[in-house]
Amino acid sequence: MLKTNAGVAYVDDHILLRNGLANLFRGLETYAILFEANNGKDFIKQLQPRYLPDIALQDINMPERDGYETALWLKRSYPGIKILVLSMYDNEHSIMRMMKNCAKGYILKDIDPMQFRRALDSLVRKGFYYSELITGKLIHAVSQLDEPDEPIKNIVSLNAREIDFLKLVCSEMTYKEIAEKMFLSARTIDGYRDALFEKLNVKSRVGLVLFAIKNNIVNV
Repeated sequence: MLKTNAGVAYVDDHILLRNGLANLFRGLETYAILFEANNGKDFIKQLQPRYLPDIALQDINMPERDGYETALWLKRSYPGIKILVLSMYDNEHSIMRMMKNCAKGYILKDIDPMQFRRALDSLVRKGFYYSELITGKLIHAVSQLDEPDEPIKNIVSLNAREIDFLKLVCSEMTYKEIAEKMFLSARTIDGYRDALFEKLNVKSRVGLVLFAIKNNIVNV
């Protein structure tokens, strides 16, 4: 169990859902809603630099300033606030766009309370939360993309073999299949993966995929 309370700002224009989440949070001793906002504009207005929330739990479809714009603003203004998306959208475009805007987690509004708690805990402990559904959709979307026509630039810390590995990670292939594709042993591929985790400061395959997207190793 987490010992330190984490402050949450909840941003959603659906009042009934906000009320329901507020009741749920009352049963979570380690989390507290600092404030609620109707949309991104209202959220930004209520932010106080000296009392920032640890987590911004936000919807995507909102009036005035939607979730995409709000996440991008947070990325530039307060990157320390972890964004957890709570949305009805389960399409690959919405997921990938929010991930590119530095959302650290993505859950659907039909999530059960136990999984919701696990998402919050993972966000605080690990810094991210990606369910199997979201991971599968993200990797599937990237696997449909064309490789870039231009040579990779501005990634001086990666050699050609590591870039080849990253491209294959952005597919639906297993690590075993990647090893066979690259004519390497499974143990060597594990070494590539762990070395990139450390070099790129990521903790999961999704983190590798997001790095590849943001650095144009694969095109969105």
